[in-house]
Amino acid sequence: MREQHRILLVDDDADLLHLMRLRLEANGLHVNAVPNAEKAVAQLASYRPHVVVTDLRMPGMDGMALFELIQQRYLHLPVVILTAHGTIPEAVAAAQQGVFSYLVKPFEASVLLSSIEKALAQTGHNANQDRETNEEWRRDIICSSQLMETMLQQTKAAAVTDVSILIQSETGTGKEILAQAIHKASSRSNQAFMALNCAAIPESLIESELFGHAAGAFTGANRAHPGLFQAADGGTVFLDEIGDMPLSAQAKLLRVLEQGEVRPVGSTETIKVDVRIVSATHHDLTEKVAENLFREDLFYRLNVITLELPPLSVRREDIVLLANHFCHMLSTRHNKQALRFSPEAMELLVSAPWPGNVRQLLNVVEQCVVLTTNVLISRNLVERALRFKAGRLLNLSDARDQFEHDYLIRLLNLAEGNIALAARMAERNRSEFYNLLRRHGLDPAQFRKTEE
Repeated sequence: MREQHRILLVDDDADLLHLMRLRLEANGLHVNAVPNAEKAVAQLASYRPHVVVTDLRMPGMDGMALFELIQQRYLHLPVVILTAHGTIPEAVAAAQQGVFSYLVKPFEASVLLSSIEKALAQTGHNANQDRETNEEWRRDIICSSQLMETMLQQTKAAAVTDVSILIQSETGTGKEILAQAIHKASSRSNQAFMALNCAAIPESLIESELFGHAAGAFTGANRAHPGLFQAADGGTVFLDEIGDMPLSAQAKLLRVLEQGEVRPVGSTETIKVDVRIVSATHHDLTEKVAENLFREDLFYRLNVITLELPPLSVRREDIVLLANHFCHMLSTRHNKQALRFSPEAMELLVSAPWPGNVRQLLNVVEQCVVLTTNVLISRNLVERALRFKAGRLLNLSDARDQFEHDYLIRLLNLAEGNIALAARMAERNRSEFYNLLRRHGLDPAQFRKTEE
């Protein structure tokens, strides 16, 4: 089935909104029509439009403010702006900022359709391209959070280039899955994807694994071995935990990046290779560079583009999706009937700290699936799998108080107890800021620096 392109339509004129919706739907487009920009923002992540068409002048957030927000979160989502107050300066300003097109009301339906078709063509969503193809590259990444959607927009933009990419994230967040997605979205998708965990290979063997070795290069090397880069020629090499790579191997890796060639261990000849390198680490590589544990020249060649994969604890809205996905997958794998989590069990999953991120969640779900004797997985079973007593999710009032308390402490530390400066940074007047401090029991004197 061919894809129905999704258009997010925003206008506070109810009659015009209805008319435009009818015209667009009559031309085979799927339309989500909303009366204001605030509702449009709420729809962006779940609806995933191919084009946004918005009125310029609206109560509250206007069309340009909506466009600027889209630019921050969705790098390549085209925006068409409509207005009954069109002026040349406004049109020029909008075009300069990246608005795809600017239409002045009244306009013919054919003009709007033509503008939408051009926007779809520019972003690669032509009439013969279906949703399955568009989303195939990210199929294995389960998410709905805005953080992840923004990161995936950046990933797609980076993947279609051929530059080196560094994925910065905690252990267990799914770095290799993201690297595979980058490979699938790239022009190298039909070639090999090869992965190596630099922390899992002994230092004495890592050069041989990466660059290959000649026959007789060392004891036990009875025949030549091509190595990872030769095996992945034309494709992508993923180097996980790159921060743990020995310095000797780092020098050879730099040669691959700069000259596109490898020299196998024990050989005097170099071999040309064409690979795209995606690397990942949970370390702060700038610290490793400062400690002379990582080459500075290699660091700059590897992180032409850096992607930050957020930990599970800051994208809790994805936990329900992931838990249900893993539950279905593992129920099938272990020949169990369709299982699901009780509401109390799911609340516990959502409120857990997840230091091990997605990998830990997968392990917890698998233990629950294997051990449950009921169709409904209980809270007690989840608690046992987590091996801790999870606190309940804070209510909104308590969560706001906790954030406010932590925020004030950060401000006072930065301002070194200077109330006037801290209030300016918070964009509050001094009396209001003093009231906040009293409410949270904070004394500015505790944050002032004393002279030695």
